[in-house]
Amino acid sequence: GGGGGRGPKSTFRVLENSAPHLLDVDGESGLLYTKQRIDREALCRRSGKCQLSLEVFANDQEICMIKVEIQDLNDNAPAFPSDQVDMDISENAAPGTRFPLTSAHDPDAGDNGLRTYLLTRDDYGLFSLDVKSRGDGTKFPELVIQKPLDREEQSHHTLVLTALDGGDPPRSGTVQINVRLIDSNDNSPIFEAASYVVELPENAPLGTAVIDLNATDADEGTNGEVLYSFSGYAPERVRDLFSIDPQSGLIRVKGNLDYEESGLIEIDVQARDLGPNPIPAHCKVTVRLIDRNDNAPTIGFVSVRQGALSEAAPPGTVIALVRVTDRDSGKNGQLQCRVLGGGSGPGAVPFTLEENYDNFYTVVTDRPLDREAQDEYNVTIVARDGGNPPLNSTKSFSVRILDENDNPPRFSKNLYVLQVPENNIPGEYLGSVLAQDPDLGQNGTVSYSILPGHVGDVSIYTYVSVNPTNGAIYALRSFNYEQTKHFEFRVLAKDSGSPHRESNATVRVTVLDVNDNAPLIVLPALINDTAELQVPRNAGVGYPVGTVRALDSDFGESGRLTYEIVEGNEEHLFEMDPTSGEIRTLHPYWEELSPVAELVVKVSDHGKPSLSAVAKLIVRALAGPLPEAGEPQVNGEQHRRPHWDLSLPLIVTLSTVSIILLAAMITIAVKCKRENKEIRTYNCRIADGSGGSKGKKKKISKNDIMLVPSEGEDSRGPLNVMNVVSSPSLATSPMYFDYQTRLPLSSPRSEVMYLKPASNNLTVPQGHVGCHTSFTGQGTNASEAPPSRMSIIQVGDF
Repeated sequence: GGGGGRGPKSTFRVLENSAPHLLDVDGESGLLYTKQRIDREALCRRSGKCQLSLEVFANDQEICMIKVEIQDLNDNAPAFPSDQVDMDISENAAPGTRFPLTSAHDPDAGDNGLRTYLLTRDDYGLFSLDVKSRGDGTKFPELVIQKPLDREEQSHHTLVLTALDGGDPPRSGTVQINVRLIDSNDNSPIFEAASYVVELPENAPLGTAVIDLNATDADEGTNGEVLYSFSGYAPERVRDLFSIDPQSGLIRVKGNLDYEESGLIEIDVQARDLGPNPIPAHCKVTVRLIDRNDNAPTIGFVSVRQGALSEAAPPGTVIALVRVTDRDSGKNGQLQCRVLGGGSGPGAVPFTLEENYDNFYTVVTDRPLDREAQDEYNVTIVARDGGNPPLNSTKSFSVRILDENDNPPRFSKNLYVLQVPENNIPGEYLGSVLAQDPDLGQNGTVSYSILPGHVGDVSIYTYVSVNPTNGAIYALRSFNYEQTKHFEFRVLAKDSGSPHRESNATVRVTVLDVNDNAPLIVLPALINDTAELQVPRNAGVGYPVGTVRALDSDFGESGRLTYEIVEGNEEHLFEMDPTSGEIRTLHPYWEELSPVAELVVKVSDHGKPSLSAVAKLIVRALAGPLPEAGEPQVNGEQHRRPHWDLSLPLIVTLSTVSIILLAAMITIAVKCKRENKEIRTYNCRIADGSGGSKGKKKKISKNDIMLVPSEGEDSRGPLNVMNVVSSPSLATSPMYFDYQTRLPLSSPRSEVMYLKPASNNLTVPQGHVGCHTSFTGQGTNASEAPPSRMSIIQVGDF
């Protein structure tokens, strides 16, 4: 207060001021005034009563205590510490669970202070607000869970908390509460399907993707992080064949997939999260392998025939039992089997396959066998499956064919024509026959023999022989073309099989004519190769003096004769027809020039070499009447001779001599034994009929010689010999002979042995047992050396 009236001037002095910056007292008037706007909330903060105090010394007399109470005005709204509040709440929090919320601050006091809280934007009614008071009277909110929370349904909730004061009008403040539900591992991973079926080709390359599995977990973080693996009870084979990526769930091929081992593979896969107490999920992956034609057929011989197969085996004979399998399935395992090269075409093997059951086959013969065509077969079984491309397998075994005597010997010709010149050496090689037998061993060993036969009335065995081993044919006698021009016989070829087989062929031996007969003049009759012809005088030119007729036993050119005058016709008084041999006068006065003409006439054949005969004709001129033509007077006879051909008696004579000779040969052959046809021996002995005096030697022809068997022995052992004896035509010869040498009948050619005179150093063997012909006349003693002998030398090949 102030004093009234005019008195001394008042002074006021502030001794103590609790808020000098807010209040002050005027020193003269004593007025209490504020220095600035007073903010109770700033000044008193949370104090319920806000007072300021001053001590004023007035007029230097008294001290006044001044207390100033600051009354609150609702000038502040409730305020939260922040605009947003984040809260993490576990989704497994049970209903009724409380969570304290941030409190708002209202600096006002009393009724103007914070009164209550409100919760808004709770769309699902999951939360509620419970406002509680502390011991100091302040209020605080609590968030209460009303319903079960599911983070997987909604993981975030946004709430608005409003704080209201008690002012009039009330003030408010808000804060946004972000509720984030914290995941709890309440969800297991879930596969898209409980099972999967995958088709995969077998032998798929390593690393091939099989399937990419996907399992989802609604949880978050590690609770929702899924790991893949094979189930604990997955077989080891699955782990060997496949691998799985634990992060992505991709299954890949790890090993070799074989359809034949297992066409269906089941893989059990599990997925689990990384949260606590995880509950794994499971699925099954079924892998169906698609068969690929990766297995060739397998051929196995269950049984194969042991040893060789007889070529006489009938069709259908079982050779082997075969089983063919293929591990593939379907068309890849369907088999086609056959014998390689089988069928009926040329060169086809004689075997075929017959299917039995369950892929068993038998190999059987499908036609007769012939060892001679093929003695061994390599039987190859070919199996082919039905894949694309198909696979083949082959397997072989050998079948040897056993020989049977099913083939007779077969001659290379049905008719063999052999030629031999006449006058051949007995034992001469004529030729060979050949029969082949394709069988083996004894079945194919061929021996030859001559079938019984005759040439005329004479056995063929006296004509020829055959070597039983090689079929060489040899002459057993010297052939005479004039007697035998040709003859035939049959040769038998027989194998050594049991039973044996045989065949025969005809052999025709043609004797070739050799010019071995000289012409024989039979007309006119010759005495000492001389004949006399009488021709009348004055016969004139062309008068037939006579005809010379000659015979030649040879044939062909060797028997064609030519006549000519070789001497005594130098003056050409006569001419001679070369064909008919007729002689005619050529000069009208021939008798005056030569009353007696001596003509030497030569008759020659056309053989090679040519042979001839010579006769001397004495032509005399005869006084008297002319005789008829063609009737010459011989040796002065005046009677008329009949003109006839003398060839017929000559032929009869020669035939008689030949028959006698043949009979003698047969007789000697019957008496003598012929033991060996391969080695022949000839003995020659020469005897002088005059007892040592030289006489006229008679010419011996080959026809006068024949072979007869004899037995001899030399220093090397028994020796089969052939004795050469003279024929009956030489019975009156002053000498006889036989010679001894080896004659190889098996030689492919003939070696001709000739007789040649040699020095007198050969003695006649004594005591020689053989078939010798005794000759009439004087002979030398055994101890005497003959004046001449015949030695044997080999001159050459005939």
